[in-house]
Amino acid sequence: MPDPQACRVRLIAPSGYPHDREAMTRGVARLRKTGCLVDGEEVLDRTELRYAGSDAQRVADINQLATLDELPDIALSIRGGYGVTRLLEYVHYHALRERLAGEPIAMVGHSDFTALQMALYAKAGLVTFGGPMLGPDFGPATLSPLTWRHFWRTLSAPQGTASWECGEAIECDVEGPLWGGNLAMLCSLLDTPYFPRIEGGILFVEDVGEPPFRIERLLYQLHLSGVLGRQRALILGDFTQCRPSPYDNGYDLADGFSQIRRIAGIAVLSGMPFGHAADKFTLPFGVPARLRVVGSRASLDFHGYPHLRQPHEPALA
Repeated sequence: MPDPQACRVRLIAPSGYPHDREAMTRGVARLRKTGCLVDGEEVLDRTELRYAGSDAQRVADINQLATLDELPDIALSIRGGYGVTRLLEYVHYHALRERLAGEPIAMVGHSDFTALQMALYAKAGLVTFGGPMLGPDFGPATLSPLTWRHFWRTLSAPQGTASWECGEAIECDVEGPLWGGNLAMLCSLLDTPYFPRIEGGILFVEDVGEPPFRIERLLYQLHLSGVLGRQRALILGDFTQCRPSPYDNGYDLADGFSQIRRIAGIAVLSGMPFGHAADKFTLPFGVPARLRVVGSRASLDFHGYPHLRQPHEPALA
């Protein structure tokens, strides 16, 4: 008989299909080994072109959270890729707000998942999490201790913290809403109803596979649109596989980031483990936070997010 106190994890697949099925299987096994009850595995069998099923199937993964008899503790995205943008017009925001406001759950993912996070916050005021996903993060042959421990530690308490060496010895002590995610996804929703207007925020960004000049251009888009100017700080996460070409003539990511520091008018920090790398923090989207730097050590404290009814901090699986 299932333990009624066990952590319940429901898999959702709003983006790409599970091309690495072995990783997905390992991820499910690791969660179950810790005592989690995992359902929604049927999403792992769906494939349509590059997506984890049709648009209707994938948006149903989200909308069903408003009608389930028993809600999960965690709704975990299986992977990113692309596909969420096609769903945003069909998400049942009002129903989700009505159900999840009284029974909050932790919806977690990153990369393409950022688009859903932004829309749920803008249209329904729902707090979600940028963090690990089933295949890429819980399913590799070698599991990241930082990712695993920070995920469970954050979700098991009403307040959380993240600390890292940022490389910049700057004065910074600011408070504001914590938000962000994948840079390309953020910029793709500018001037749409799904882009939340957040004032005085602490914005974190990451990306993968974009040449350095495109990263700079995306950050300029946030600057020229006024988004950066409305924030109190910008945190640069991981920018993986963002390599210059011979044409760049020595220009690289460091040059692009230096330019953004010159024009942003706010504190810009780097080095935070978040993005398309093995190590990543689990960060709530839209909650009160405080960012401080002492020497070159940054610390980010946050609270006011959905957390587990029963603490669940398993050892490294």
